[in-house]
Amino acid sequence: MAKRKKRKGVNNVIVVSDLHINCRLGLCPPAGADLDEGGAYKPSRLQMVVWSWWEEFWGEWVPHVTKGEPYAVVVNGDAVDGGAHHGNTTHISANYDDQERLALKVLRPVVEQCEGRYWHIRGTDVHAGQSGQEEERLARALGAVPDKEGRYARWFLWKWVGDGMAHISHHIGTSSRTQYETSAPAAEFGEMMIQAALRSDTPPHFIARGHRHRQVKIEKESVGGKYITFVTPGWQLRTPFAYKIAGARVTEPEFGGALMRHGDEDYYTRHFKKELTRPEAE
Repeated sequence: MAKRKKRKGVNNVIVVSDLHINCRLGLCPPAGADLDEGGAYKPSRLQMVVWSWWEEFWGEWVPHVTKGEPYAVVVNGDAVDGGAHHGNTTHISANYDDQERLALKVLRPVVEQCEGRYWHIRGTDVHAGQSGQEEERLARALGAVPDKEGRYARWFLWKWVGDGMAHISHHIGTSSRTQYETSAPAAEFGEMMIQAALRSDTPPHFIARGHRHRQVKIEKESVGGKYITFVTPGWQLRTPFAYKIAGARVTEPEFGGALMRHGDEDYYTRHFKKELTRPEAE
């Protein structure tokens, strides 16, 4: 019997992105937010629906797909909805302390559940600050694994998944047309393969992105094994800004996350996705 290869990392990595905590259309627990001046925010009916999916994701789906094994978690950007972006009026609070306290309320149980195997990626500057400083503050408070420069939130992450490798970063190109949703992930895959070839580096088996709030996946088989590129959906309801965008204004929001796994014989992903039903005609 062939000796089993020793694996370099935990076999399961969970990726979520675009929580947009502090937006009145983002992720919010039933208890809502306590504000600095003594007031409070109560989540909407639809926020409560989304929160029930968040609980299903962590309470049922994650234990099932990881088969009860240890796992790591990566929050891939835009955890908090901060800054006066796009002239928005949907923030729960403009107070950065309010924003951080609410985000800690949402994410501390996640860090505890994965036993501290937690990594944090910086997202969009309009939400996280020009240098990602708001994500850095949050990641430090959560005890995220820092990089070699001591940053608790980084712009990208090379992560072992078993003895396979993943490249995780927030940004990727968007499309306003459903038929072109795979174009940017395919281009990202091609660019990663070219760069690996030019440098004689091992290409990643997984390429994980966020930012687009829509789930999509492409998968390629080769002599080197299976290579998977995917984009995670977000956890934010449709905002006023989305109604200005072709495609976004006619599709229902998607919610969920992904598993990257090195199983007994192969690398693969599993995807959790929920979406609202179309409103009934009046």
